[in-house]
Amino acid sequence: MARDQHSMGVVEAEVEPEATRGVAEVEATKAVVRGTRSWGVRNGVDKRARNAENQQAAKKRRLDGEDDVLPVYATRYSKEEIEAEEKKPKRKVAVTIGYSGSGYKGMQLNHQEKTIEGDLFSAFVAAGAISKANADDPKKSSLVRCARTDKGVHAAGNVISLKLIVEDPDIVAKINENLSPQIRVWGIERTIGGFSAYQFCESRIYEYLIPTHCFIPSHPKSFLGKKMVALAEEAHDLEGYQDRQKEVASVWSEMEEKYVKPVIEEIDPTIRDLALKAFYEHDHSIVWNAPTIPTEEQKQAAKELSPQGQIDSGIAFASIAIGKEDRATAFANTSRPGEEAAAIARSKEPTPLETAIRLLRNAHLTAKKAHRIHPARLARIRSALSRYEGTHQYHNYTIDKSYKDASASRFIKSFTVGEKPIIINNTEWLSLKVHGQSFMMHQIRKMVSMVALLIRCGCHEGRLQDTWEANRISIPKAPSLGLLLERPVFDAYNERVEQFGREPINFGKYEEAIEEFKQREIYGRIFREEEEREVFHGFFNGLDNTGGSQFLYLSSVGVEATKREIKRDGMGEGVKVGLEDVDSEDALGDGVEDGDEGKGGGGLDVQEG
Repeated sequence: MARDQHSMGVVEAEVEPEATRGVAEVEATKAVVRGTRSWGVRNGVDKRARNAENQQAAKKRRLDGEDDVLPVYATRYSKEEIEAEEKKPKRKVAVTIGYSGSGYKGMQLNHQEKTIEGDLFSAFVAAGAISKANADDPKKSSLVRCARTDKGVHAAGNVISLKLIVEDPDIVAKINENLSPQIRVWGIERTIGGFSAYQFCESRIYEYLIPTHCFIPSHPKSFLGKKMVALAEEAHDLEGYQDRQKEVASVWSEMEEKYVKPVIEEIDPTIRDLALKAFYEHDHSIVWNAPTIPTEEQKQAAKELSPQGQIDSGIAFASIAIGKEDRATAFANTSRPGEEAAAIARSKEPTPLETAIRLLRNAHLTAKKAHRIHPARLARIRSALSRYEGTHQYHNYTIDKSYKDASASRFIKSFTVGEKPIIINNTEWLSLKVHGQSFMMHQIRKMVSMVALLIRCGCHEGRLQDTWEANRISIPKAPSLGLLLERPVFDAYNERVEQFGREPINFGKYEEAIEEFKQREIYGRIFREEEEREVFHGFFNGLDNTGGSQFLYLSSVGVEATKREIKRDGMGEGVKVGLEDVDSEDALGDGVEDGDEGKGGGGLDVQEG
């Protein structure tokens, strides 16, 4: 049996008995599988034993009556409805698809959550491609995914294999009629009987879109900006550090002169210094402790909300932004009668200090969006990304992997940058493309983040080597917003399959439709969401001001700078320096990236990264 060894359980790809298949086809199937990487016990995990345990656990749940509740994607028809349906033959097929991951909890089936596979399965049933008898369980159709993408990750091209009823010439159109515009089926190809989208895929190509302002150095007044200079001086490498930042040496002074200085001049002189300190040092206590005298409107609103009508004009309100959570924080810090009502009234209108800070923030955002990357900076990015090519140990780029874990070794064929940046909504973007044999959870996003931090911090690109060694290094994962699976690669299968009267898996014949879909449903959403949520700005701004020693390995002192801070803080040698979930999306609830991003026969399973 060919098996899909994903963490959500076992999905078996039914392989026709050799007696019913031609000898040549059987040998071709074996050759393709041999040509891809075999994972099983070789990587230290007996997956057959694990899958057997999963099957036993599932059987026990059924016997105990715990599986009576249907998954959100399943439909259970009555016995009469099933018997009345005309029986039609199922065929093993490869379904090529594309989708925007926004609003979905990833690709893989989930019993309680809305996923891409869940919507696809429901559409197959509605279109008649899956019979009513099999509508309650995808395993009955031997569904196997090529790559599992996580929450928010998109795919211009992906493949699933399963058994479908495909005699209707309009079956693709009927399936698409039952799907959201965010998901499209490009085509359905008959395959050889032993085909598995998971095992026969030999590599994947991903694209990551990132604004060029993410490669601007940390602000000189930020925690990381100041630390990088101080540690360069300590390591007697200030000249080298400045040389690595020479093309952006004046970028902050120029941006602040043009965009920020006019805003500073408009701020009330009595609060200007406080506003600048709070903004540049990320010192929220300045805002929390600033005395506030409620306006007459706020007093009236508070009286209406509080029978006591008591308002202390010296109350310090703990809300920086307007919102439910901020009001809850303010309420938690009040105790006297009327304070909660005053907090509500106060949260509806920002103080002059808060307004000043927001104006400063908006000015910096405007400046960043107007930034255009220097050719020398682009060359540094290309050079750093190219170092990923080849086989390296990526234990620091995922979770629950050690340096000695054989499965942490991954082969990257190429990691490139688009020839020219593109400008969307006045923001300049880069297209990064990585072609790899297999990826682990978070790996691509951490690879992007590592290079961005390397460039921002003026760090020598040789520091990448440290991340592949036994050191435990904290690498935050870049936002999932910019990640998409461009396409999986099936070259070995395609070379052999035509002799059996089957068509190759070829995304090229859908190129025009895929490109239109990418522009509308993927690129458009990425650019729009960044414009609305400022995800990348929030991510890197947060890293610059995190504090602590997590990222001091990016300095001229190197990994030792992080290690000695741990000792100094009394945390001990064995503590992993970690900031695994700094990115802004996790604060918004992202975090269902589970399992390998795809290791089937040499392929990967997404992440999302």
